[in-house]
Amino acid sequence: MKMTVELFDSIINTSQDCVFWKDKDRRFLGVNQAFLDFYGFESADILIGKNDEDMGWHSDPEPYKQDELMVLAGRSTYKVQGKCMVKGEERDIIASKRPLYDGDEIIGLVGSFVDITDVLRRQNKLDGSQVLYSIDKLRKFSFFDNIIDEIGLDEILDPLTGVLSRAYSMKFIHSLLGAKIPFTFSIIDLDNFKHVNDTFGHSAGDMVLTTVSKGLAEFIGEDGLIGRFGGDELLMIDLKNLGSKEKECFFESLYGKSKALRVSVSFDNGVAFVTATTGIATFPDDADNFTDLFGIVDKMLYIGKDHGRNCYTIYEAEKYNDIEIRKVTSKGIYNDMHMIKSALESVTGFEDKLKAATQLMLERLKIKDMYYAKEDGRLRSVLDPDFDEDAGDIGRLMTEDIYRENNLEPVKKSSPHFYDSLIRNDVESVLIVSIRNKEKVHGYLVCAAKRSLRIWQESECALLFYLSELLG
Repeated sequence: MKMTVELFDSIINTSQDCVFWKDKDRRFLGVNQAFLDFYGFESADILIGKNDEDMGWHSDPEPYKQDELMVLAGRSTYKVQGKCMVKGEERDIIASKRPLYDGDEIIGLVGSFVDITDVLRRQNKLDGSQVLYSIDKLRKFSFFDNIIDEIGLDEILDPLTGVLSRAYSMKFIHSLLGAKIPFTFSIIDLDNFKHVNDTFGHSAGDMVLTTVSKGLAEFIGEDGLIGRFGGDELLMIDLKNLGSKEKECFFESLYGKSKALRVSVSFDNGVAFVTATTGIATFPDDADNFTDLFGIVDKMLYIGKDHGRNCYTIYEAEKYNDIEIRKVTSKGIYNDMHMIKSALESVTGFEDKLKAATQLMLERLKIKDMYYAKEDGRLRSVLDPDFDEDAGDIGRLMTEDIYRENNLEPVKKSSPHFYDSLIRNDVESVLIVSIRNKEKVHGYLVCAAKRSLRIWQESECALLFYLSELLG
């Protein structure tokens, strides 16, 4: 059989090992599908021409660089244990590498690696690990009933969280697709997970993952299964809530009433408030194959992140079908600042300027209205001329020029009048900036999120602060 490019691609992309090849300067030339899946890349374009240091995969890249330089000098390596970062989580791997020759000349290297994190965790029995699914629980699903006597729980479950491993989550999903059994598929991405790891340590990150996994498994109960997709991403396979109203009710309850999300997790060295962003689609109503279904869920996840995170986005064809991810992710803060400045240049007067900027602010911060408090202590709406509330004590909150909170208890203690006005209007979180001219504060801009424990992102704070500077 003659080796062709097509045959080579077919062979290398069926390998479960992550395979890559590089030039003599250690820059990536190509990778296989398992490699892309491991890091969560849609294509190899993101890494072609870059080296490991450019990608930031190692906390200490020097040993890995020296390893590859040794290979490029003519020496192969076999099953070398190491670590790499994947979505904010450090994973254990075993890698092998050898030189690539063109005649007698070394022109690059080829390597492969496998993830052994779960194996090591099973061996070490890490503290904090849990088992959430029993053999009897999994037997209720025909796919697992057919294999569990031969495979066993150790291989099926993620050793840390106790939910389905990535591999068996995917196999279960493909079994449902093959049997044409309808289900709703969700990817749940924990917000600011890297910040938890960096601030409190990886053991705190593990505790967040185990806590959320347990809460999700308890919430979905007998109607589906939870899996760990990788790093800070979990997935949900729901066999019950398939219609639009059922899904809306389910996720509204998950985000608003359950103990799975929007919860505080305590560690020895602090507390983290845990939220997540979720993308959701249903087979076969939204897509009749895995590739399209996964692509839709991934797009909904991007849209949720663009909406300020800490939210869920359910796919609706008429609403989202024509949205392209590159359009969602192309909006940058500097472009937004330029648009705000341009909008204000053509108008005069505080309120007219604020109205000119409001539409863009509503779109970028995903809020329904903007409010402002001037020196008279009254809180007013930009869009509703009849809105007029007492906010005379708002200044007590403003020890700095920016104030952000995802619950109102601190507001209640410092500014009860302002708190009462927020409660009357169903507000649960606020972002406030001072309107200042040099040393004098002339008022405040207020963004309020209703019925949502909103996480205000740094870019959102910066955009509102920029507007206040222009108004001041």
